[in-house]
Amino acid sequence: MSDHPTWDREGRDWPNRAASRFVEAGGLRWHVQVMGEGPVLLLLHGTAAATHSWRDLAPLLARHFTVVAPDLPGHGFTAMPPAGGLTLPGMAALVGALLRRLDLAPALAAGHSAGAAVLLRMALDGRIAPRAVIGLNAALLPIGREHAGFFRGAARLLAGLSFVPRAFAWLASERGVAERLLRDTGSRIGPRGVEFYARLLRRPGHLRAALGMMAGWDLRPLLQDLPRLPMPLVLVVGEGDRTIPPGDALRLRGMLRTAEVVRLPGLGHLAHEERPEAVAAILERWAPVPEARKLDRCGLPER
Repeated sequence: MSDHPTWDREGRDWPNRAASRFVEAGGLRWHVQVMGEGPVLLLLHGTAAATHSWRDLAPLLARHFTVVAPDLPGHGFTAMPPAGGLTLPGMAALVGALLRRLDLAPALAAGHSAGAAVLLRMALDGRIAPRAVIGLNAALLPIGREHAGFFRGAARLLAGLSFVPRAFAWLASERGVAERLLRDTGSRIGPRGVEFYARLLRRPGHLRAALGMMAGWDLRPLLQDLPRLPMPLVLVVGEGDRTIPPGDALRLRGMLRTAEVVRLPGLGHLAHEERPEAVAAILERWAPVPEARKLDRCGLPER
C-alpha cells in the first residue's frame, strides 16, 4: 500500500472532485482544483491540510472568482518535492511554477496558516501581484518566538526518523485522534470535515511532508522583508484560535502599518471551515471592481 494518499482510495469522494485536475509543473505532479469564473483567486491551505479545507468556502467564492486551489507539495495528492522543496522559498517557487503552467495570474490571494506565509513570500519575490493578500489565521511569527530554533531542530529530528510518520499514522487510524487534534485548534467542524483530515493523517507520506515543512520553516527572512510588501495585507483572526495566538495579528500590524485586522468572534484556527460564508464575505470585499462599475462610481454616464 502506498505511503501517500491515492486518488482512487482517499480521493474517491473528495470534496469538489469535479473541479480537480492533475498537472505537471516544477518537476511535480500536482493536484489542483479550479472552479468558477471571474478574477483569479489563489487559495493555499496550511500545514498537514489539503484542498478539502476549502470544501465549503471555494464554491461560495466561485460565484465571483475563478478559484484556484492546489494541494501544496507533498500534501494531499500532490507529489513530494526534492530537497529544499518544503522550505518557504522552495514552496513559493514551486507554486509559482504551477501558476505559470496554468497561465494564471491571481488578482487576489488568500492563505490559511502557513499558506499565508507562502503567498507573502511569493508576493515579495514578484511571483504574484494580487490586489491584496488575505491571511486566514496566518502563521507568520516563529513558533515559541525565542525557542523557534529548538522547534525547527526538533522537527528536523522527527522528520529524519522514518518510523515517526508511520507511528503517528498508526495512531491516527483511530478517528478520535483526528477529532481531538482538530478540537485542540479551537474549532468545531462537522464529521465530514473530520473524516477527510483523518484520511490524510493515516498516510505516512502526507505526515512526512508536514514534518518536513515544519523542519525547513524559517520565517525570519520573511519578517525582515515584510515592510516592503507592495500590496495590502488583511489578517483575518479567529478569536478562539488555540494554534496561532490571536495577538500575533496585532504584533504584525505594528510591523506593517498598512495591515488590516479583521476579527471573527467565537471561531478557531479553522474559521474558514466553521463559518465559510463569513470568510467568503470578507474576501468578496476585495474583488476587483469591473471597469464599467468604476466609470459609474466616477459619475460618468453609462454607455
